Amino acid sequence: MNYTINQLTIGQSASFEKTISESDILQFCGISGDINPVHVSELAGQKSVFGRRVAHGILVSGLTSAVLGMKLPGPGTIYLGQDMRFIAPVYIGDTIRAEVEVAEIIKDKNIVKLKTRSINQHNKVVIEGMATVMPPKAD
Repeated sequence: MNYTINQLTIGQSASFEKTISESDILQFCGISGDINPVHVSELAGQKSVFGRRVAHGILVSGLTSAVLGMKLPGPGTIYLGQDMRFIAPVYIGDTIRAEVEVAEIIKDKNIVKLKTRSINQHNKVVIEGMATVMPPKAD
């Protein structure tokens, strides 16, 4: 479903879940050009502060885009901005749940601000922030 600004309420939420795979990381390397060894080399990962290879933070934060664009507000949403903080690493095999929650509705500007969180399978927040979007216009 896609929600117009008049159909949104404070506290309304949605989520999307995905397990991060080796393939996801390698494809993101090719798409982004970010081949930092901590993402592609087990040895570099072991020597890093993370202790093993990690997924790109921006790859993981992209799951939030799936929620905004497909669920809440949904298709037709324009993603205007994102403030975020990377809190914990994401490893190959981690299952991440990206959650969004409507925090502020600015009807006269057709702008919505949503709290964003990405949480791993151990219920640990790995990314948190605030998204600003323009929901689809009412027909």
